[in-house]
Amino acid sequence: MENIESYLSEILEIPKEAVTACSNFYSPKKVLKNEFLLRDGDICNGTYFVEKGLLRMYSIDKNGKEHIIQFAPEKWLISDRSSLYFNEKSKYYIEAVEESEILLLNADFFTSINLEFPNTAENNDLLLQKHIRNLQNRVNSLLSDTAEERYMSFIKMYPDILLRVPQWMVASYLGITPESLSRVRKELARKNFQTS
Repeated sequence: MENIESYLSEILEIPKEAVTACSNFYSPKKVLKNEFLLRDGDICNGTYFVEKGLLRMYSIDKNGKEHIIQFAPEKWLISDRSSLYFNEKSKYYIEAVEESEILLLNADFFTSINLEFPNTAENNDLLLQKHIRNLQNRVNSLLSDTAEERYMSFIKMYPDILLRVPQWMVASYLGITPESLSRVRKELARKNFQTS
C-alpha cells in the first residue's frame, strides 16, 4: 500500500502516523486484465485508486465505437463522478488494461478525510480544481488542436502509457483513427530525424 500512503501523506498532507487510520475508508481489490469495475447502466459506488496496474474509462457510441475518456496508471484516481455524486446510471465502462491492484475509496472518502483531518480540505479542493482544469483543457484540445498537438499533450500527461497499451487505445483517447496516429508518429519521427 505504498502508493496510497504516499498519496495521503504527501498530496493530502495527512500526518504519517495517522495514515494507517485512513484504511477504514477504503478496501483493497485485485483485478484481472480485462475485468470490469463499472459498466454502462451501473451505479458507480466509489472512486478507484490504482496502487499497481492500469485502468481505462470509456464509453461506446450507438455505432459500437469506443471513446476512451481517461487512463489511470499507478497513483491515479478514476471514477464516474456523475454516477457517484448524483446517483445516476453510468454511461461509462471502467476496465483493467493490465492485472491491477486497486483500492476502492468509499463514496464519502473525501468527506470523511476532511472531517477527520480538516487541514486536508484545501488540498482536496486544489485537486478537484486541477481535475476540472484538465477536463476543460482536454475538451478544448479535442475541439481545436491538431492530431499532432493532441498526441504531444498525451505523451506529456501519460509518459509511460505508450509502452503499455495498443496503438488503437491511444488513437481512441485522441479521437483519431489508428491510421491517423501512425501518420502523426511517422511525421514526428521524420521531423526529429531532420533536426538531429
